[in-house]
Amino acid sequence: MYDRAFLGCGLIGSAMARAALRRGERVLVWNRDGQKAAALAEAGASQAADAAQAARAARSIHLALSADDAVDAVLASIDALSDGAIIIDHSTTLPERTAQRAERLIERGLPFLHAPVFMSPTACLEMKGSMLVAGPQEAFEAARAGLEAMTGTVRYVGPQADAAATLKLVGNCYIVSAIGALADGFAVGRARGLTAAQCHAVFDVLDPRVAISGRGGRMARGELDETFWSLRMARKDVGLMQATAGSRAAAVLPSLSARMDALIGAGLGEWDLAALGLGEPTTPPEDGA
Repeated sequence: MYDRAFLGCGLIGSAMARAALRRGERVLVWNRDGQKAAALAEAGASQAADAAQAARAARSIHLALSADDAVDAVLASIDALSDGAIIIDHSTTLPERTAQRAERLIERGLPFLHAPVFMSPTACLEMKGSMLVAGPQEAFEAARAGLEAMTGTVRYVGPQADAAATLKLVGNCYIVSAIGALADGFAVGRARGLTAAQCHAVFDVLDPRVAISGRGGRMARGELDETFWSLRMARKDVGLMQATAGSRAAAVLPSLSARMDALIGAGLGEWDLAALGLGEPTTPPEDGA
């Protein structure tokens, strides 16, 4: 019996498999492209003939695939697990399809956890980073020690099957948006002859965690009744950024300015910038919340 089977040997899956080998675990691998699995076999893993064989021969079955269709195709081929085994999907997937997938597996009597990661291939190899886990708590507790061996932080987010899938998208939204904002900030600086390195050095004096914990915390709590930086004044500054950078600042600022214009047009110009977190109000709520 193998300690783990890895189905999907791309950058993340192969790094997870190599880390398991480093821990001295018995590892079984399968990939649709057999050459990727063969490379892991050279490193000490055993190569399965197909996904179903791999799933029957390991205590935990880890999926790390590129898209929902690939996950569904692999899971459809699995007909049985060994006693006490659990399927653990690390893929980034659509929440709705994750919930549907979990239902189908429950109906088939196959234990399932969704456990997407905030980990690069290097972090997977070094067993650092973080992992979100959703699914039945009993299944999580059974898998917990094995998951904790794979990463620095394991966060159980509850039994709702798609909770981890949703939070993974939330986290990736923050990351992608921040990178877009960096690109636009560099564009503003370059337009006036500064280097990207000079622009990035602003973080020597600006700590973005203050905005994330302060204004972000108020947004999360719905505390929008006190203005620290009004939408109108923030929109003025966004206009200055766009006037300076022109079309070169195209990753975030155009959509942001349009959103701010819509809120100001709805009469929220004197509200705090945190009003960006509202839905689509047409008039200011009477209680300011």
